[in-house]
Amino acid sequence: MSSSAVHHAPASTWVQRFAPLIPTGGTVLDVACGSGRHTRLLLDLGHRVAAVDRDAEAIASLSAWTGVEPLVADLEQGRWPYSGRLFTGVVVTNYLHRPLLPLLLTSIADDGVLIYETFARGNERYGRPSNPQFLLEPGELLRAVAGRMRVLAFEDLYVDEPKPAMVQRICAVRPD
Repeated sequence: MSSSAVHHAPASTWVQRFAPLIPTGGTVLDVACGSGRHTRLLLDLGHRVAAVDRDAEAIASLSAWTGVEPLVADLEQGRWPYSGRLFTGVVVTNYLHRPLLPLLLTSIADDGVLIYETFARGNERYGRPSNPQFLLEPGELLRAVAGRMRVLAFEDLYVDEPKPAMVQRICAVRPD
């Protein structure tokens, strides 16, 4: 089944903007992929995708898509399921589990791209998530990649779309 045969919410504009920078020929990891809005975009760009989420129902729909390696896993429990694997790109949106950050960074191949976008401190004024455990501190993504990756773009700001929120987002490349 083609990924475009299923209708989903559109990909994040941040991910759309930077996904074309991911080198072709490898596999991209879509973390907490949900129903696959970014998986679909990555497939359309010609990538193979390892899509992981703890929601078995959401992942089930992705198993029919050509080029997708679906995995049901709770990344906050147990061991890292991608130990020893390198990805040409890692995409994460609307998800934060701080202990995963170092694992994600070491999973990016030389010249690989990290595209990360999630909620930031201040979002509690606009709704969920409001728990500080799920909100990035100012500059937190910058500090996470410092000395390990070259930052191409970074924002820490209020957005209106797709809903009012405080977000932090980064696109960074692992130097060769």
